[in-house]
Amino acid sequence: MSVALIDYGAGNLHSVHNALKAAGASNLLITADPDAVLKADRVVLPGVGAFGACAGGLRAVPGMVEALEERVLRQGAPFLGVCVGMQLMADAGEEMGTHPGLGWIAGTVRAMPPAPGVHVPHMGWNDVVPTLPHPLLERGEAYFLHSFAFTGDHVLATTDHGGPVTAAIGRDNMIGVQFHPEKSQRYGIALLERFLEWQP
Repeated sequence: MSVALIDYGAGNLHSVHNALKAAGASNLLITADPDAVLKADRVVLPGVGAFGACAGGLRAVPGMVEALEERVLRQGAPFLGVCVGMQLMADAGEEMGTHPGLGWIAGTVRAMPPAPGVHVPHMGWNDVVPTLPHPLLERGEAYFLHSFAFTGDHVLATTDHGGPVTAAIGRDNMIGVQFHPEKSQRYGIALLERFLEWQP
């Protein structure tokens, strides 16, 4: 089973690669090659930084968005988006202007509102509470680091940071997590193990 870890200049590739290996991925390819994505059994899209920069970086790789749409949307390969990789599944992000996302999950990524006693960015360990049953998600604690959050459809889990904040989204063969599995120790590795076995 092959896993394509997308390299578009905006991901914590080394850490995500190591976490996937620890979860049991053996045929794991860090790639910016759309043809490799089309041949992969599973696809992982990482991401750190600003939404617009990540969206621009992904679209700057010739043929990559088209390959992702073909392999994930039309052919149904299991897909995992991590942090900004999850946010890119949305219609748009409002960080430093409004930027189009992939439009796979209806919603918008907006700045987290300030609240008394609540610090932004949301940084550190926090609960992941599933809102719908999903084979990949269990209740537990994961590591978060973000200032913007998804609001929209197909929310699979939330966390609390001055109110409910989206922790995971997904539908069909796609799932995205706002937290960092690669920094979430046993909870994160277990999630990646389930992703590698997932048959949506």
